[in-house]
Amino acid sequence: MSIDQWHHDRLGEKVVQALRKNEFDAVYFPHRQEAIEQVLTYISPGDAVGIGGSATLNELGIPEKAAALGAKILNHNLPGLSPEAKMDIRRRQLLSDVFLCSTNAVTLEGYLVNVDGVGNRVGAMTFGPKKVVIVAGINKVCTDEKAAFERISMIASPKNNKRLETSNPCLTTGVCCDCQGKTRICRIYAVMKKRPMVSDITVVLVGENLGY
Repeated sequence: MSIDQWHHDRLGEKVVQALRKNEFDAVYFPHRQEAIEQVLTYISPGDAVGIGGSATLNELGIPEKAAALGAKILNHNLPGLSPEAKMDIRRRQLLSDVFLCSTNAVTLEGYLVNVDGVGNRVGAMTFGPKKVVIVAGINKVCTDEKAAFERISMIASPKNNKRLETSNPCLTTGVCCDCQGKTRICRIYAVMKKRPMVSDITVVLVGENLGY
């Protein structure tokens, strides 16, 4: 085992313990293949599966694998969708059988920290779907809330702006500028310190760098 993997495993185990203390179901896998297999166990043929915008899920090929199981995929990021179709899918995600997404950061205290633009992702993460599965790479682990929001400003926000090809200033600077334009995507700041009371949430933490 490499020193990097040893460190990832120690961090992963610590974060999972903290998440469980905060009433989330949480599991850690050193490698992506085990994590993919675990995520797919939550999906049955015919399930409506919502997909929150996630580079992590795309890297793992989970939307395609879920579709291959016979799930009905609700993905508002598919090319060619009209604004009206995107909004309809976002609404349907809120009542999906399974909602899959990632998180911008997870702290050593077991908090999930996110920044959203529209709000469909953080909305579905907290209430609505029958089952929520949050998949995150070890690169999302931060010491505390302050570090989590710093990570979002330095990494997640500019990279997601680049992914979406916005016209926001972070595409020039590479870091968040707290811009005030109409195209700003950092609008909703959410910290989940405990599992929402009636929501079924599993966090799958992977000992690899995934997503932003």
